[in-house]
Amino acid sequence: MTSLLIEQCQVAPPPHGGVTELTLPLTYFDHMCFNFGYMRRILFYKLPISKLDFVQTIIPTLKHSLSLTLKHYTPLAGNIACPLNSSGYLELRYVIGDSVFVTFTEIDMNFNHLIGNHPRNAKDFYPFIPQLAQPKDTPGVKLVPVLAIQVTLFSNLGISVGFSNHHVACDGNTIVKFIRTWGLLNKFGGDEQCLENEFIPFYDRSVIKDPYEQGTIIWDEMKQNMPEIGDIIVTPPLDRVRGTFIIERDNIDMFKNLILSRRPNLSYVTSFTITCAYIWTCLIKSKFAIEEETIDEDVMEIFGCVADCRSRLNPPLPQSYFGNCLVTIASKASRVNLVGKEGFIIAVEVIGEAIKKQMKDQELILNCSWYREFCVLDMKQTLTIAGSPKFNLYDVDFGWGRPEKIEIISIDNSSGISMSISKYKDSDGDLEIGLSLPKIRMSAFAAIFDHGLSFL
Repeated sequence: MTSLLIEQCQVAPPPHGGVTELTLPLTYFDHMCFNFGYMRRILFYKLPISKLDFVQTIIPTLKHSLSLTLKHYTPLAGNIACPLNSSGYLELRYVIGDSVFVTFTEIDMNFNHLIGNHPRNAKDFYPFIPQLAQPKDTPGVKLVPVLAIQVTLFSNLGISVGFSNHHVACDGNTIVKFIRTWGLLNKFGGDEQCLENEFIPFYDRSVIKDPYEQGTIIWDEMKQNMPEIGDIIVTPPLDRVRGTFIIERDNIDMFKNLILSRRPNLSYVTSFTITCAYIWTCLIKSKFAIEEETIDEDVMEIFGCVADCRSRLNPPLPQSYFGNCLVTIASKASRVNLVGKEGFIIAVEVIGEAIKKQMKDQELILNCSWYREFCVLDMKQTLTIAGSPKFNLYDVDFGWGRPEKIEIISIDNSSGISMSISKYKDSDGDLEIGLSLPKIRMSAFAAIFDHGLSFL
């Protein structure tokens, strides 16, 4: 593999027409994402262009459209301001002159191998992930950059666009809208009339009510054991491969009919709960397919996900709200039950009930009991989720067509196992699952996954 640096630059919002300074206090939703660290994703596009066209056409238009996008998503050009003493508070801060660090490179790796669904070495994807700029110490605060971007040319084959951003600044809803906005502005030559209202961020933090003063309480708790923010070197995992699995709409419908025939009173059976339950049980079974270990009846397995609660607050927040607005949801079941004959149906039931309980009660959202429950989970026994079927990154078109493949690199970093979930590129009803596992575990999972679908 040969990688060639073409250009490194700082892209800022336009000098005229935007804000010169913006400070956003962090809410308790943001504080709770502090420990989630960085979100990293790569979009791969088939585009047979030469290096000359890349340098003379693609790079200038991307930089121009990114600048226009940052006029609307200004905090992403700024920093997380971390107080150096215990009396201060975290905030997002932009001042004129702040910018996003952008890298343009060329590489000679096998593009078609990377965009496949088959197991691929996880470390092969790290040349396309940008490293955030180093934090800066200023009087009273450390300034930690929020976002970095890397665009890589596979000469005459395609382009990848990689993103690294800190979760404390915003959730997936916000960062996906940012990426889609950039794509639209690049495709339409910077014409901002192409942007619908959903792509214009809403910044008013006063709409987040905190009757239980959880923002202050959680921040005070965090300061007692404050993890280091910034200075994160991106290192690939050892002995892991990445694989992609598709669950088709017909499979989901057949699963749903099976579940309701046996548990007709289940009230929360969705494509999401069905898909996650199937992956969860297949993963647990794959562990014991490769290890000679007795299944302990007392061990609990955990499924953890997050849910967007913008529409659940009173008053509801607009979907364009910039920041984090997520609650964590944990489902538990005994290992012996999950690997048993009824394991899949049990998994659907406990996931659905946990989501239903959390999302129907605004008081549970506001008192943040869900956060404290999540903090004490044994992450080594937990399957967590990145992404959402609601985020359609396959619609991101920079003028080159739809992405050929999307990889959520963040799932490599989990202390347990993490999976990504999204709509499949070729069908709205199918779902695409990404996993990062040791090679032998991936082989066992794939066999169990295919075997289960073959009986539908």
